[in-house]
Amino acid sequence: MDERYLYPGFNLQLFAEGDSGEKTEQATPRRREEARKKGQVFKSSDLNSAVILLVGSVVLFVTLSLTIDNFRAFTELYLLDRTLIDFDNAYIYKLFVETLYLMGKILFPIFIATFIAALLISYMQVGFIFSAETLNPKLERINPIEGFKRVFSKRALVELSKSLFKVVVTGYIVYSVLRKYFYLFPRFVDMELVASIKAFSIVLFEMALKVGIAFLVIGVLDYFYQWYEYEKSLKMSKYDVKQEFKQVEGDPLIRSRQRQIQREYAMRRMMAEVPKADVVITNPTHFAVALKYDLEAMDAPQVVARGQDFVALRIREIARENGVTIVENPPLARTLFYSLDIGDFIPEELYQAVAEVLAFVYRQKRKVL
Repeated sequence: MDERYLYPGFNLQLFAEGDSGEKTEQATPRRREEARKKGQVFKSSDLNSAVILLVGSVVLFVTLSLTIDNFRAFTELYLLDRTLIDFDNAYIYKLFVETLYLMGKILFPIFIATFIAALLISYMQVGFIFSAETLNPKLERINPIEGFKRVFSKRALVELSKSLFKVVVTGYIVYSVLRKYFYLFPRFVDMELVASIKAFSIVLFEMALKVGIAFLVIGVLDYFYQWYEYEKSLKMSKYDVKQEFKQVEGDPLIRSRQRQIQREYAMRRMMAEVPKADVVITNPTHFAVALKYDLEAMDAPQVVARGQDFVALRIREIARENGVTIVENPPLARTLFYSLDIGDFIPEELYQAVAEVLAFVYRQKRKVL
């Protein structure tokens, strides 16, 4: 028999001799769960930065008018209305408190928006996870040789390439936006302060928006790269899969022996019930079904043993040794064997056939008595 059918869903070729240490197998669910418990998950920091930059820029631009109004009111209050107040400790303290309050009103919307954006983008990438494993000190982190390897590793080169690319992209965007609005800068001399601030904010917002979109594209690409590297780091060798399978499911040979012992125990327990049966219905050679019926305790006869071929022969032998009546009824024996299991009660549609057999058995017992 083909070994593939003994353990459906599991590749028994993994148990072949001579497994190499090459990591060619996809990570198992248990391997992924253990990695997650250790805090080993993949995410793109570039994607987080891009989302935070975009959200922060949009909120800052939207609240710009309110920010200007707050600054104007604060300036008018302390440069015009309070110029005649003594500059003492109480005045300095009040100025300090109101300055903090002003900065809080201006910065709170930006902080809360970027905080929520950071939480959401992180949750979308890795979900909710807490692990103190990454906080544990590791000696390899202070090993200069390992540190040298990390500096010149493939991941470090990729990060360096991303950083250089982002610098180039940012420089190009800043240059293109400044070139687009170059005509506006000489006019700042003739503009009022508020108008010049609003005009300059439009330039800065366009820069931030374009840089944020560019970083968002880079972040999405980086996300798929991090996913690829993560899957690659989790890959297992055939030996690893074999060992994990043994840990989770147990050694196949041991499990096979356990199942064999369980079958033998169940067989002995079933054979011990045969002497208590009232009748054994046979095929006569291929099937045997032992029935027990207690009129006071049972609503219907119950199957206490059943078997085919060798097991059926053993049931008949035990029945003869213990004086249990054996009745040959091939149709009924096949029906009982295929439709009922040990412990099942006879269904209503078979009452008539079984009742006739039991009536015959009881008549035979009365004749003997």
